[in-house]
Amino acid sequence: MNYMPGTASLIQDIDKKHLVLLRDGRTLIGYLRSIDQFANLVLHQTVERIHVGKKYGDIPRGIFVVRGENVVLLGEIDLEKESDTPLQQVSIEEILEEQRVEQQAKQESEKLKVQALKERGLSVPRGDTLDEY
Repeated sequence: MNYMPGTASLIQDIDKKHLVLLRDGRTLIGYLRSIDQFANLVLHQTVERIHVGKKYGDIPRGIFVVRGENVVLLGEIDLEKESDTPLQQVSIEEILEEQRVEQQAKQESEKLKVQALKERGLSVPRGDTLDEY
């Protein structure tokens, strides 16, 4: 077995279906069409998959170019096991609404936590002043 260092080892994965987890938390699923020495990816027939609880929805994105530094995880999808998921697929509108509700609930929870800390004399640095990456 010949070993190729770095991204060259992904050449054998060209034209296979992959899941890509991005640094901003998004999940992409598509066919890997190209890769370079910086791990920049070109995905074809890409969908953005949004998970909320036990439900998921796919938003078609078409051809997607991903800068290598934004890739957290890259994995091949087993096409035989792809449909064996305990998750329920729902419409785009429904998953986006559930995502919005989940984000609102998270924001409300965060506000209550900050308020409780303030009442106890503690301060929490604002999230927008911290570097998220």
